[in-house]
Amino acid sequence: MILNANGIPVEIRDATRADVPLLLSFIRKMAEFEKLPVSATEESLRDALFGETPAARALLVYTNAQPVAYATYFFSFTSMRGRRALWLDDLFVDPEFRGKGIGKVLMAYVARIAVEHRCARFEWIVLDWNTDAIEFYQRLGAEFLADWRVCRLDEAEMQRVAETLPPDAAE
Repeated sequence: MILNANGIPVEIRDATRADVPLLLSFIRKMAEFEKLPVSATEESLRDALFGETPAARALLVYTNAQPVAYATYFFSFTSMRGRRALWLDDLFVDPEFRGKGIGKVLMAYVARIAVEHRCARFEWIVLDWNTDAIEFYQRLGAEFLADWRVCRLDEAEMQRVAETLPPDAAE
């Protein structure tokens, strides 16, 4: 789909298996910006995004045939609303293309996906030090949930917790 971001033609399309190397390069750029490690590989991304049971979906954004941004998202569920929700896992615009309206168009595109799938909400997280992103999301009208905290178990902790089940519970 070709859209307009402040006079810049922007193409947004679903990523394909052939796009995995490009997605991984974007993920590495985002991780560098966020000062986070990356353990994703082309193989893990192919399996997660295009395997038998895809865990998420990815979008790529181009301007003048040049890749400039990406987003990954998946559907979750909100039991209190009894409906699905859309979780935006990543949204990254190359630094040289920020401030041009591309991120806003991409957020609107993902919001449209959420509307089309009758999602009760559209959620994501933002690093507390990323003031540019926070201000961007505030301008979009995002609500910041002060009373909620993100909880996480990494792979080792998941394994440790899973091992607390009694042996017969695994059957």
